[in-house]
Amino acid sequence: MRQLALDLQLADYARLESFYPGPNAAVLEAVRDAARNAGQQVHWIWGAAGSGRSHLLQAAVAEAGAAGTACAWLPMASAELVPGMLEGMGRLDLLCVDDVDQVAGDPAWEQALFVLFEELRANAGRLLLSAAVPMQQAGFRLRDLASRLASGPTWRLRPMEEDDCLQALQLRAQWRGLELPAEVGRFLLQRTERSNKSLFALLDKLDKEALAAQRKLTVPFVRDVLERDSFAGRVRK
Repeated sequence: MRQLALDLQLADYARLESFYPGPNAAVLEAVRDAARNAGQQVHWIWGAAGSGRSHLLQAAVAEAGAAGTACAWLPMASAELVPGMLEGMGRLDLLCVDDVDQVAGDPAWEQALFVLFEELRANAGRLLLSAAVPMQQAGFRLRDLASRLASGPTWRLRPMEEDDCLQALQLRAQWRGLELPAEVGRFLLQRTERSNKSLFALLDKLDKEALAAQRKLTVPFVRDVLERDSFAGRVRK
C-alpha cells in the first residue's frame, strides 16, 4: 500500500465483510471487483453523509492492500491535501478518492485529476470516487475531466430501512465481538440519529463502556450511557 506523508489511517472497521449490503448489494459487489482488479476502470459512488461511502472506499483499499496491490485512499475533505500529491499516483493499481466533489471547480485540482485519470488509464489502474451528489451535479468545469469521470458506472448508496439498519448494527457489533440483542438495537435506532456514521460511533462508545463496566449491552445499560454521556446531546427526546 502506498504510504503518504500524511496521517491518513484507514478506519479499523472499514472492511468489505463489515459493510451490511441491504439495498446496496450491487454497489458492494462493484467495489469488491475493483479491489480485486476486475470490472470497470472508474466508478462514481454517491450518497448522503453517513451512507457508508468512506467505509466502502477504505475497505477497498484494505482488501487490495492485503493482497499486495499498490493502492491508496485520499480523503479530499482533508485540508492537508494539495494537487501536487497526485503526482505519481497514476502508477497505482487502485486509487480511492473520497469526497471528490469537494474540489470540483478548482482549476488546479481539476487539471491534476485529469492527468491522474490519463495515467491510470494508460497503466490499467482503477479509480473509485465518492461524492455527495451524482457526477453531473458535482460542478466540474474541465469538460475533458467531466467526460472521463462519467465514463464508468454511477452508483447511489440508498438509505436503509429500519430492519436493514438493525442488521447493519448487529453486523458491526459482531465484528467488534459484541452481542447486540434486537431489542437493544431497536432502542438505539429509536433514540439516535440514523446515519451509519453516528450509529457506529455510538456503538464503538458502548463497546468501550461495556468493557470497562464488564456489562452486556442491555436496554437499561444503554439508556444509562445515553443519559450521562456526551452523546446524550444528540439523542432524540
